Amino acid sequence: MEGEMKNIPKVIVIVIVIVASLSYCHFVSARIPKGKWRLLSLAPIFYIFASLPLYLTSAIFISIITFFITWLASFKLLLFAFDKGPLSPIDYSTFKSLPTFIATAILAFKVKPKTDTPTPKKSKTILPLNLATEIPLALILIKLYDYKDHINPYIVSSAYISQVFLLGDILLSLSGLMAHAFFMVDLYRPFDEPYLSTSIQELWGRRWNLPFSNLVHHTIYKPVRPVLGRDWGILMGFLVSGLMHELALWYVTRGIPSWETTAFFVVQGVCVVVELRLKLVFGGWRLPWFVSRPLTLGLVVGTSFWLFIPPLIRNGADMKIIEEVRLVEEFVKKKIFM
Repeated sequence: MEGEMKNIPKVIVIVIVIVASLSYCHFVSARIPKGKWRLLSLAPIFYIFASLPLYLTSAIFISIITFFITWLASFKLLLFAFDKGPLSPIDYSTFKSLPTFIATAILAFKVKPKTDTPTPKKSKTILPLNLATEIPLALILIKLYDYKDHINPYIVSSAYISQVFLLGDILLSLSGLMAHAFFMVDLYRPFDEPYLSTSIQELWGRRWNLPFSNLVHHTIYKPVRPVLGRDWGILMGFLVSGLMHELALWYVTRGIPSWETTAFFVVQGVCVVVELRLKLVFGGWRLPWFVSRPLTLGLVVGTSFWLFIPPLIRNGADMKIIEEVRLVEEFVKKKIFM
C-alpha cells in the first residue's frame, strides 16, 4: 500500500485507463450489433482489465481492482456484448449517460424490484451488523493477530474467516451506498446474515455476496443450464468463482497456484448439487434448523480450514492484507487526531 500511496500518479493513470476503457464501451461498442462483433470489440478491454492488477503492489488495491474491474466489470461487459445485464441499452438514442454507464459497470449492487404489494417485514437480525459495528469489530479481530503464536491455529483461522466476511461486507456496503446515492434505488444488502444459512444452497445463493452470485447466475449458470443441465450449470458457476478467487490470490502473491482455492469452490458446488438431489429423493423434507444450521456452517468452515485458508497463510497474503489495514487505521487516526 505504501508503494501506491507514494506513487499517486500511477494510481491516477489506472483510474484514467478504466474511465477511458468504459467510455470506449459506451461510445463505440454499444453501437456495434450485439453478438460476436460486439464481443470482439470488447476483447481489448477484457485484456486491459485483466492486466491492471499487475501494475499494483498493495494487496488491498489489488483486491479492489480485481473484484470491481477485472471481475465484476468484465462480467457485466460480457453480458453487455449480447444485450443482457445491467449495461444493456434498450434504445441507443436514449442510452444512459456515460457517468451512469461507468457507475453501473464498476459498482457492486443488486437492486430490489419495485412491487405494488408491501414486502413482509423481516425478522430482527441476530447480529446488528452494519458499518458502525463491522469496522470496529474488524479492527479488534486484527489485533488478535498480534498474539497468533500463542493462540490455537483453528481460532486464528476462524478469526480470519470472520475477517474475510467483515472486510467483504464493509467494501461491498460502501459500494452499495455509492450506488444508492447515484441511482436512488433500494438495494439488497450484499451479505444477508450468512451465519443463519440452513443449507449450502441458501448460503451461496441467497446470503453470501449477492451482487456477485447474481452476476454468476446470469453469466455462467443460465447459458450452461439449457445445454448441459442444472447440475453442470451449478458446478460451472462454482468453478468460475474458484478460478476468479485463484486469480485474485495470484495477483496478490505472484506465487505458483496450488488450486486449493478453486477446489474449495468446486467442493461447495458439489455439495449444492448433492443437496438438491437429496431434496428430490426426500420430497422436500428438511432437517430442523437447529440441526441444519450447525451442519451447514460446520461444512463450510471445515472445508475453509482444509482448502481456503492454507494457501492464504502459506503465501503470506493474510498478513499482507492485515498489515495494510493497520496502515489505513494509523493513517485515519493521524488525520482525525492530529
